[in-house]
Amino acid sequence: MAVDELQAIIQRCQILEEADFKGEDFNLFQVAGQKCLEDGYAAQLLEVIQNEKNKVIIKNMGWNLIAPLVRCIFMYKQEDDKREHCLKILDQLAQLCNPKELFLGLLEQIEQTSGEQVCPTVMLLLQPLQTVLLKLQNKKAYSVGLSLAMIMNQLTPLPIPYTKQQIQEDKFGLCQCCTAVVDFAKPFVNEVVKNMEKLSEYNDMELKEELLKFCMKSLKYPLLTAQLEQLEGVEEHPFRHFATEIIDILWDIRELIPLVFLHRKGKSPHWENQEFAEIEEKDSADSLACLSYLMFVQHFGIDCFPVVFSPSYLLQCNMTHIEVLLKRTEESMLSKGLDLFESCLLRMEDNSLLHQYLEFRDFINVPQDLVKVMTLCPIEHLRKKSLNVLQLFIDKFDAEGKYTLFRCLLKTSNHAGVEGYIIKNIKDQIHLSLTKTCDNIWFTGHHLISLLDLVLLLPEGAETDLLQNADRIMASLNLLRYLVIKDCESDNQTGVWTTLAKIEQNFLKPLHVGLNMSKAHYEAEIKNKKENRREAHSSNTVCSVTVSGEKMPAMTTEMQLQVLHSALFTFDLIESVLARVEELIEVKIKAVMDENS
Repeated sequence: MAVDELQAIIQRCQILEEADFKGEDFNLFQVAGQKCLEDGYAAQLLEVIQNEKNKVIIKNMGWNLIAPLVRCIFMYKQEDDKREHCLKILDQLAQLCNPKELFLGLLEQIEQTSGEQVCPTVMLLLQPLQTVLLKLQNKKAYSVGLSLAMIMNQLTPLPIPYTKQQIQEDKFGLCQCCTAVVDFAKPFVNEVVKNMEKLSEYNDMELKEELLKFCMKSLKYPLLTAQLEQLEGVEEHPFRHFATEIIDILWDIRELIPLVFLHRKGKSPHWENQEFAEIEEKDSADSLACLSYLMFVQHFGIDCFPVVFSPSYLLQCNMTHIEVLLKRTEESMLSKGLDLFESCLLRMEDNSLLHQYLEFRDFINVPQDLVKVMTLCPIEHLRKKSLNVLQLFIDKFDAEGKYTLFRCLLKTSNHAGVEGYIIKNIKDQIHLSLTKTCDNIWFTGHHLISLLDLVLLLPEGAETDLLQNADRIMASLNLLRYLVIKDCESDNQTGVWTTLAKIEQNFLKPLHVGLNMSKAHYEAEIKNKKENRREAHSSNTVCSVTVSGEKMPAMTTEMQLQVLHSALFTFDLIESVLARVEELIEVKIKAVMDENS
């Protein structure tokens, strides 16, 4: 029945001129063709399409069959003959149909798919879409760009497989699809390359620009989020293969080096809406950051890279990208940012980075971002790595650079643990200055005194929260103890003896008062808890604690007492180091007075 209807329509249209086809003819052809497919007459439909007499009809009307054809292909099982016939029909339509009409029909199918069907649909239609695009004469570059943009937009919502198991399983088919999309783009890349070779100046830049946009989108998704380390047992990592292909395209169209060094972003449209402009700028920044990671950490395309740049220049070029990545919260992006920063720093010798680099905004912003990762990131291995990278960054600066960086971090970190770590670094630099034969003016004399003004003080005087600032206070006391032991009053290389009265006024005396107040407060709390425990029916009475608006797990009275005793132990520790420092100062002053008498 369905085949008879189709034959009747075909016979009627065969006697018409192409210009005489009416809307009714298109509709009848579509309905009859769809019915043939749905009723299982794909073989008969294929014969009709292959018949030379029907060439003009198929050219004009065949594209209407794309939607039902795609549905039927996914309906039949892989080994079904009917599915094979449908695939041959799709191939024939790509060869025979009006390219413009078929192009729109194929794109519509890609646009309408979603979820688990995205990758199978894209992979099914890539070959016919490529065939059609290669036939187009007008607006070819625009059509290629539209196709690539549509495909990437459809892929972007899909979750990216991250673990080895997920990559091997490839649940949504994303890994396969990425490889297929690159193969789809290759003829157009070759066309650009051929045209560039013909002319010293390639005037038709449109296709090249569309390919560049595709590469930039691919760098942001999936490569920015993908796990790109080599995986044991995975012979060819699909995302590493995809990254290699994207780098190769950029090299072939002569955009790789300009993107790395000149941060070229292509011809961006002028957005009247500021929000759209900001989104595009952010996307571009993400893509360029990923490109740098691929080149300098994973070494994709490194063979094309000119080996004439100094390590410090490469670091300067990459600081913008490092900052972009470290401001993200996703594990994969933070990890890439830390790896890129570490890779750039490892190329450099210690003490070789000039202090003038700190005049660049990025060189101040990035260590502050590192501090945020160290203190706020919930992922332990990233916190540890960020600390290691910060130390590496410090080690690369010359003496003045270290001095400036220490001042900056002491003023901006707002974290006692980080401040304690910086103070320990300051102590190490002072030690090098005192033990080296060469004179280091930045960690001795008046420069050091200025730095000690930031170190040897309590942020809020005697009312400073000593428990919260314990790391900083202990590091400061250890630094002062070191200075008093190492630097004789007669030498006074560090200048600590000149400024001792100020240190006592701003640091030691307020610390005494603060310790007495804190110990008295905590001892009173312990006494209250013990009394409350006796009065309570059970020692398992609980209290609720709220931190930053979030309710913490309930604490029993015993647990509260443990916390309070731990605080008292910390105060005792600070007090013992403070007593030792004051004892050393007294001994040194007495020894000098004895010498002078």
